[in-house]
Amino acid sequence: MGVFARIPFLPLRPRSLWRNRATFSGEEARRTERWLATARVFLASSALVAAWMDPGEIRSIWGFALLDFYVVHGLLVIFLLRSRQRTTLPFLVFVHGADVVFPAAISLFTTGQSNPFFLFFLFVIAAAAFRWALWETVLTALASVSLLWVESSAFLSGAADSLNRWLAAVHLPALAADASDFEPKRLFMRSIYLVVMGLLLGYLADQQKKLRAEKDQAASLLGMVRMDAGLTGNLTRIVGQLLKLYGATRALIVSRERGSPKIWVGILEAGAELAELEWVDSGTEGAETYLADNSWSSCFATVQESREMRTFNVLRLASDRILVTRGDATMQRFFELHPFHCLIAVSYSFGSELTGRIFLLQPRSIANAEEELRFLDNLARQIGPAIYNVFLLSRLRRKAGALERARLVRELHDGAVQSLIGVEMQMDVLRRNQLAGPLNDELDRIQRLLREEVLKLRELMQQMKSSEVDARKLPGFLRDTVQRFQRETGIMGQFLMDECEVSLPQSVCRELARIAQEALVNVRKHSGAKQVRIQLLETSGVWELIVEDDGAGFPFAGRVSQLEHDTAGRAPAIIRERVRLIQGELTIESKPGHGARIEVRVPQTQMAASSR
Repeated sequence: MGVFARIPFLPLRPRSLWRNRATFSGEEARRTERWLATARVFLASSALVAAWMDPGEIRSIWGFALLDFYVVHGLLVIFLLRSRQRTTLPFLVFVHGADVVFPAAISLFTTGQSNPFFLFFLFVIAAAAFRWALWETVLTALASVSLLWVESSAFLSGAADSLNRWLAAVHLPALAADASDFEPKRLFMRSIYLVVMGLLLGYLADQQKKLRAEKDQAASLLGMVRMDAGLTGNLTRIVGQLLKLYGATRALIVSRERGSPKIWVGILEAGAELAELEWVDSGTEGAETYLADNSWSSCFATVQESREMRTFNVLRLASDRILVTRGDATMQRFFELHPFHCLIAVSYSFGSELTGRIFLLQPRSIANAEEELRFLDNLARQIGPAIYNVFLLSRLRRKAGALERARLVRELHDGAVQSLIGVEMQMDVLRRNQLAGPLNDELDRIQRLLREEVLKLRELMQQMKSSEVDARKLPGFLRDTVQRFQRETGIMGQFLMDECEVSLPQSVCRELARIAQEALVNVRKHSGAKQVRIQLLETSGVWELIVEDDGAGFPFAGRVSQLEHDTAGRAPAIIRERVRLIQGELTIESKPGHGARIEVRVPQTQMAASSR
C-alpha cells in the first residue's frame, strides 16, 4: 500500500477519519458508564465477599481496606452518574485512572499470579474498549503493565522494605507483599497477557464501532431519500452528504439510461450550501472517459507526478477482490478533464433503467482505502433500491398524468368542443336567416365569441398534449400544430427542420412545444399576419427554435437580447418564463408593420441541466 502514502491519515487510528467522528450520543455514553459502574461495584463486592470467605487470598489488612475503598468508590460513581445530566471527559479520565491504579495496587496484597483479583485488570481493559477504541485500550494495558513493573522495581531497589520499616515505626500493619510475585521472569508473562488482551479487546471493540458507524451512516443516507424530491433532488442530498463525509472538493455523477447512447455528468461542488446538480453532456467520448471499464464496483486512485511522467496508482474492488494497478489509460483521460491528486469512485445501478458512477475528487478523510471501497460498494447496494423506487415512482406519475390528460382531452373534444361547435353552427344559420339589423349584428358577435372559445379550448388541449412530447415526438408535434393552426385560422403556416435527429431532453422538448404554441396564439390574436413559419435547427450542438411572421410586429423596432427583455419586459411574459425554465437565450427582432421573429437558443449544457 506504499503507493497510497500521499493520503493524509492519523497513524494511531486504524479506522477512517469519518468513522472516528461517529461517537456515542450523550445518552448512550451515560448508559454505558452506568453499566460499567454497576459492573465495577458488583465485581468489587464479589471480590470482597470471596476474600472474607477465604482470607488466605489476601495477605494484609491493606488489601481489605483497598477493596472496601473500591466498593465505596464504585457507589460514589453510580451516584454521580445518576445525579449529573452529562458526563464530561475529565470525569471519565479520572474514573478510568482509578480503575487502572486499583488492580496494580491490590496485586501487592494477593497471593500468586493466578488469583481471582486479576479480573480487575481485564475489567479496566474492557472499559477502555467500550469507551474509546483500539489504541486507547492498548495504552490502558500498557499503563497497567507499567505500574506492575514500577512495583517490581520498588522491590528490587528496596523501596518496599523501607516502606514496611516506616509502617512498623508508626505502628501500622506491614504490606506483607511477596517480592517473588514481582520477579521479572514471572512478571513478563503477565505483561504479555495484558498487552495481548488489550489488543484483542480493543480490536474487537474497534470493529464493532466501525460497523456501527457504517450502519448509522447508511441509515442516515437512506433517511434523506424523499419521494417528492425526484431523482436529481435525492442525488444532490446523498452525494452532498458524501462530499462532507470524505471532505472532498467536488463530486461527479455519471448516468446513462438504458438504450440511450447519451451520458450525462452531474457536477456538485462542496460548499456551505449545496446547489442543485448541474448536468452537462459528456460528449461523444463520455463512455470511454467515465464508463469504459465495467469490471469494478468501486475504485480509489492517486497521482504521482514527476518531470518526466505522470503515474496513476489505482486500487479497484472487483467481484469482492482488491486489484492494484499502475499506469491507467482510463484515468489519464479522466485526469485531462478533471485534474485530481486522489479520487474515490463507486458504481451504481438503479434497476436496468439507469446506471452510472459517482466520483469524489480530493477526499481527505480516508485512512484505509480498501475499507472505504468495500463500504461504498455496500452503501450503493443499500441505497440503490430506494433511489430506484423514486425513479419508478416519478415515471409512474408522469405516465398517470399523461393518461389523465389524454382522457381529459378526449372528454373536451367529444363534449364541450363539439357542443360549442354545434351552437356556433346554429348561430350561423340564425344569422343567415335574419335580415340585416341590430339583431343580426348581435348574432354575428356571439358567433365570433363561440368560435374564439372553441379555438381557446383546442389550444388548451394542445398544451395538455405537449406534456407528452419528447425528442422523438417533437418534430411531428410541431408539424401537426402548424397544420392545425393553418386550418383553424386561415393563416398560411410552414414548418422547417434540418435533416438530423433531435437529441433534446423531454423537459426541454415540452417547453419548446409550449413556446411554439404560445407564439402561434399571439400571432392569431395580435399580429394580423398572413403567414407564419416555425423552424427547428441545430448548429454546433446548439438547438434553435425560430418563429417568424409577416404581421404587425412588436411595439419596438430592432433586435432585443435576453437582458433587455428582462429589464424592459418587452417580450411576452409566458414565453420569457418558459425560456428561463430551460435556461435558454431569447432574442426578438421586430419590424413594426412588417412582422417579427422570435429565436430561442438552448446550449448543450442548459439542455443537460434541464434533463433531470
